[in-house]
This record gives sequence, C-alpha cells and structure tokens, in this order.
Amino acid sequence: MTIAFWCVFIACLLPIISSWVCGYFRGKQLGSIDNKHPRAQYALLEGPGARAYAAQQNAWEALPIFIAAVVIAHLAGVAPERSALAAEIFIVARILYPVFYIANKDILRSLSFLVGIGACISLFIMAA
Repeated sequence: MTIAFWCVFIACLLPIISSWVCGYFRGKQLGSIDNKHPRAQYALLEGPGARAYAAQQNAWEALPIFIAAVVIAHLAGVAPERSALAAEIFIVARILYPVFYIANKDILRSLSFLVGIGACISLFIMAA
C-alpha cells in the first residue's frame, strides 16, 4: 500500500477522533453525553465545544475530495513519491485544522484549510 493510501486511512480516522473530542466537550459543558439524541445535544454546545463539532463536520466534508484526489492520481499513474508528498501535506493540514478551530485561531484555521484543499488540487493537477 502506498503512503498516499495510508494517508487516506488516516484521513478517515480524523472525523472519528474529532467526535471523541466533541464527546469530551459534551460531557464537560452539558454534564453528560446523551447518546440517544446526540445531534440535539451538539446544538447546545457553545464556544470550544461548538467549534469542535464544526471541525468534526468539516473533517467529514473534506474527506471525499481527498479520497477522490488520491484515487484519481493513482489511477492516472502519478509517481507515488509525488502523490505521497501532497497526501502528507493534506494530513498535516487536517490535523492542525481542528486544533486551530477549537483554539479559535480563525486565520490559522483558514490557512490550514487552504493548504489542505491546495494539496487535493495539486493531486488533481498531477493526474491531468
């Protein structure tokens, strides 16, 4: 398995890890985790908890474009070393994204988003 495919696996774990962070904030802010109505409980979160939930949602939203970019680059015959670099950049950016989001560092969050999406675009361009 290529490094880029391992990065896809890591990217698939990021929203799940983010959900654990959301669980922490649900328990901290609301006193317990309501597993019967989690979405209603998410709506009650404020501050870092609300931002953690938003970061989790964004992780799910970023996942399909990254998966598509890696698969298309692979099918197009992009050299594994080139696709690996772009995939690694994506992963680093997507790990930093929720950190900046929860810390309310909006400019750094936006920058990490742009770096991540730029890595995906570069994979598409390499495949062209």
